Amino acid sequence: MKISSSKKTLALAGVICGLVAVVLAMNGNPANMAICIACFIRDTAGALGMHQAAVVQYVRPEIIGIVLGSFIIAVATKEYRSTAGSSPMIRFVLGVIIMIGSLVFLGCPLRMVIRMSAGDLNAYVALVGFVLGIVAGIIALKKGFSLGRSYETTKAAGAVLPVIVLGLLAVLLFAPALLKFSEAGPGSLHAPIILALVAGLIFGALAQKSRMCFAGGIRDVILMKNFDLLSVVGGLFVVMLVFNIATDKFVLGFNTPGIVAHPDHLWNLLGMFVVGFAATLAGGCPLRQLILAGQGSSDAAITVIGMFVGAALCHNFGLASSAAGPTPNGQIAVIVGFIVVGLIAIVNIAANKKK
Repeated sequence: MKISSSKKTLALAGVICGLVAVVLAMNGNPANMAICIACFIRDTAGALGMHQAAVVQYVRPEIIGIVLGSFIIAVATKEYRSTAGSSPMIRFVLGVIIMIGSLVFLGCPLRMVIRMSAGDLNAYVALVGFVLGIVAGIIALKKGFSLGRSYETTKAAGAVLPVIVLGLLAVLLFAPALLKFSEAGPGSLHAPIILALVAGLIFGALAQKSRMCFAGGIRDVILMKNFDLLSVVGGLFVVMLVFNIATDKFVLGFNTPGIVAHPDHLWNLLGMFVVGFAATLAGGCPLRQLILAGQGSSDAAITVIGMFVGAALCHNFGLASSAAGPTPNGQIAVIVGFIVVGLIAIVNIAANKKK
């Protein structure tokens, strides 16, 4: 039976992904995070020297595993398809903006759900913004927004990102001196390399087969009243909720002691609004972009590269928030990001109407 054939199997996939997150949370990953695509891309960018924030520098094997897990399962099930050519530079810009919004909120949609499962009300505020951003994206889609079709390319082209992350894994294992490692802060907290890699492989494979996407799940509910993709997210949420309650980590409130988060409601909401808007136009949340890149989409790979560049910009120019709250530069960046995404939608719709 295909995972995507029923809500039960999709929910089961979410449950297993939740268990993977629990294992990571119990074995060293930062509190109330377990696995976060935006944060882990940020850490990996830091390890590569793309930014100099010493507390967030570590090559996260989970990111490597997610890409490789998607690639391996796609090849094994004959779903690997090398494609490219769908507005790559716009996708790059959307990737940058997705990362800016995420790091102003302090988490991607995946971490938002994990924070929600721990009772963090700041994440529920962010969810409102995320949903509103998706609604904005849906309005653009209904008015004719499209980044255009992608085209079949050589099989090798779609495998470039999987090969790159495989090379990064080799450096991590055999030449770690070439990388930067945090000695304190979130970057210093991590599960053992092999455990994190295996967790990423499992998570990536299941996400590929279930088509897990946090933006896509909400989009499908609004557009088609289809709860299939949302059932995957629901399975993950329930497992993390049970884990947090069982381990006394569930604390309902806006105060999150020991957690890297902030209670500035406006910028939590606006940060995730921009993420939801940009992700809907790009065709998927940060996790979905990694999965699509793993199964052969060079367009998604360009979005992932945009997210790496966005992470570097956030820490090189003081855009990322901290537990003390968002920075003035971060607030300006979110507003600029909203304007840019809006212009991308308006110009694209107008251009498509002329065709």
